[in-house]
Amino acid sequence: MERLSIETILSKIKNEEVFHAVSEDYSFTLKIDDYVHYVCGAVHDGHQFRKELWDNCIHTEYERWFEEDPETKNMISSHPIVIAGCDSRFEYDLNRTPEEAVFENAWGKQLWKQPLAEDQKHKSLNKHHNFYKVVEALISKLEEKFGVCIVYDMHSYNWKRWDREVPTWNLGTSNLDNNRFGDTIELWRQSLSEITFPHNIKQTAKINDTFQGNGYFLKYITKNFKNTLVLATEIAKIYCDEYDQIIYPEVVAGVEKQLRKRIPEHAAKFYKKHKL
Repeated sequence: MERLSIETILSKIKNEEVFHAVSEDYSFTLKIDDYVHYVCGAVHDGHQFRKELWDNCIHTEYERWFEEDPETKNMISSHPIVIAGCDSRFEYDLNRTPEEAVFENAWGKQLWKQPLAEDQKHKSLNKHHNFYKVVEALISKLEEKFGVCIVYDMHSYNWKRWDREVPTWNLGTSNLDNNRFGDTIELWRQSLSEITFPHNIKQTAKINDTFQGNGYFLKYITKNFKNTLVLATEIAKIYCDEYDQIIYPEVVAGVEKQLRKRIPEHAAKFYKKHKL
């Protein structure tokens, strides 16, 4: 892995170079082992929270972890193209618009003891801006090269907070062209439903049951790229104890192993059906 400036990352994408990099400010990573027609993303995987914000933050480290998506990058790490956030969504949220990315309140609780200074907000929003410059360049290159592209947008959610039974996997599709991509979406739901877990962990996969796919990452790509499908894919946090902050590595590894096979198989079917 290299540490690269945004300009260098953009240049490498333009020239179709393979590389594995962390951005110069350590805000995100991008791995391109090969230029293929699909991308895996984990925008909420990050937990970093820059030190100048610590004393002003009301939320504890655990409260931040609870609302992040730990291990989602590890679940997709073997794929040729992986982009992932390094910073906590409590610093700035890559899955929200620039106007909403820096929180004042988070999950019903005030976030800051004192309002953030403008230069602190700017520093966070500049990271958000740079991330999307790279996303724009990456998807542009893939659409140019293949005509179509599919993005597996990995997230997780806290299932124990719900007062009803919720699915192991949820696909959010309310902002997608379901007439055009409905068959591809259903194939992905079906594939996810066949994933097995240790310890008799329940397995269900549904569409728009807990979340509807309203994230900015999906909306940004969908709005700007008419031939790219983004599948907002949420796994319930059955791979950890969300209250005791314990990760179950054998479950994470099992998910990664099965997605290693299922994602490229699904992406190949998408390409066969939708290539221009």
